[in-house]
Amino acid sequence: MAPVTTRTERGAGEEMHELVRRLYPLCRSITGDGVRATLDIVGEYIPLTVHEVPTGTQVLDWTVPQEWNIRDAYVADGSGKRVVDFAASSLHVLGYSVPVSATMPLSELRGHLHTLPDQPDLVPYRTSYYRPEWGFCLSQDTLDAMPDGEYEVRVDSTLADGHLTYAEHVVPGQVADEVIVSCHVCHPSLANDNLAGVAVATYLARALAEQNPYYTYRFIFAPGTIGAITWLARNAERIDQVKHGLVLACAGDRGNLTYKRSRRGDAEIDQVLGHVLTASGRPHRIDEFTPYGYDERQYCSPGFDLGVGSLSRTPYAGYPEYHTSGDDPDFVTPEAMEDTLALCREAFGVLDRNRRYVNLSPHGEPQLGRRGLYDSLGGRSDAKQAQMAMLWVLSLSDGENTLLDVAERSGLPFDTVADAADALRGAELIKA
Repeated sequence: MAPVTTRTERGAGEEMHELVRRLYPLCRSITGDGVRATLDIVGEYIPLTVHEVPTGTQVLDWTVPQEWNIRDAYVADGSGKRVVDFAASSLHVLGYSVPVSATMPLSELRGHLHTLPDQPDLVPYRTSYYRPEWGFCLSQDTLDAMPDGEYEVRVDSTLADGHLTYAEHVVPGQVADEVIVSCHVCHPSLANDNLAGVAVATYLARALAEQNPYYTYRFIFAPGTIGAITWLARNAERIDQVKHGLVLACAGDRGNLTYKRSRRGDAEIDQVLGHVLTASGRPHRIDEFTPYGYDERQYCSPGFDLGVGSLSRTPYAGYPEYHTSGDDPDFVTPEAMEDTLALCREAFGVLDRNRRYVNLSPHGEPQLGRRGLYDSLGGRSDAKQAQMAMLWVLSLSDGENTLLDVAERSGLPFDTVADAADALRGAELIKA
C-alpha cells in the first residue's frame, strides 16, 4: 500500500508549515498566555473546548503550579546594547524564570547563563518549572564574545496563582468509544518539538471531520506531563471509553517515521501501526516502550494502562537540533508533515474498520454463488484476491481474530479483507 494523497491532504503540507511559522514566535510554557495564544490560533482551524484548571488543584500525585507569564527579558552591556534579548527569541530566557532586575559583573552572571559548548552557534532550551530560578540561554559564541564588566539583567515576568490551560477537539463517531490523539503545547520556539505535532493533529482532525468515522476521536492539546496528568485526573471516571490512542511529536523533520509501542506492547494500536508502516513500504523503525519520552508514559501508566503509542519521525533527542534554536521552521518540511498526516490517516482507516466477526454458517463453506457474492466480483481486476479474502474471513471469523489478524495471516491487503467482510456481513454470513 503506497502512501496516499487525498483531496484533503493535497496542499496540506504547505498549510501545516505555515501554521508552524505562525505559532513559532510565541513563548509557550506549561502555563500562561503563550499557551492560550497558541490555542487561539489552533482554534481558527478547528473548534476547541478550552479548559482552565486553577493553581493548587490536586491532579493525581501532582499539583497545578502557579501560572507564569513574561513580557520582556534581556542582558545589556555597559553601553545599553542587548546582548541577549527575549524579544529576538523566546528561547533566550530560562522557562519559568522569576523576576529579576539587577546589575552584576559577568563573573556573577555566568552562573545564570546556559550554553551548548559542543554546539557553539546554537541556543539551548532550558526550564526551571518547579524550582525558583532565573536565567538566560545563549549561544556559546555570544558568551565568548562578552567582555568582562558590568551587565544589566532584567526579567519582567510574573509567577502567581492562575490556571493551567489545555484544550480538546472531538470528532464524533458512530460509537462513543474513543481514540485519543495527544500533542504537547508547552515548548517555546521549537518547530519540530512540538509545533509539527500540533499542526499534524490539527489537520488530522479536519480530515476526520470530513468522514463518518466509526470511533469518536478526541484531540488533546495540553502541556507536557502536567497537562496530560491533569487531563487524566479530570477524566478518570470515563477512562474506560478510551480504546486506543496516539501521541504525536517530532512530526516534521526529514527522518524516517518511528513508532514507539504502548506499554502493553500488543495493544491494537501497536498492531495497526506496525502493519500500516510495513505495508506502506515506507522506511521506518518500531521501538519498544520505555517509561521516558512524551505523554504516552502518562496514558500508559499502570493505573490507566491505555493502549497509547507514540508516532514521530526522528524521536526525541535523536537529532542534533533537538531542544535548540536549530529546531526552527526551516528544520521541518511540508513534505514530511504531509507524509506523517497521510500515515495517520492510513492507520486510523485500518483501526476504524478492524472488527472481530463470528461466522453464522460455520459448518462447512457456505455457498457464495447463490448469494450473488461471486457475481459481485465480476468487474473487479482483483476478483481472485477478493474471493480469497472472503474465504479467509469466513475461516477466521471465530470471534477471536480481527480483520487485521486475517490480513496478516493471509498476506492480503487489509482493505481487500475489510471489503470482503462488508460483503459477507451484507449477505448475513457473519456478524460483529
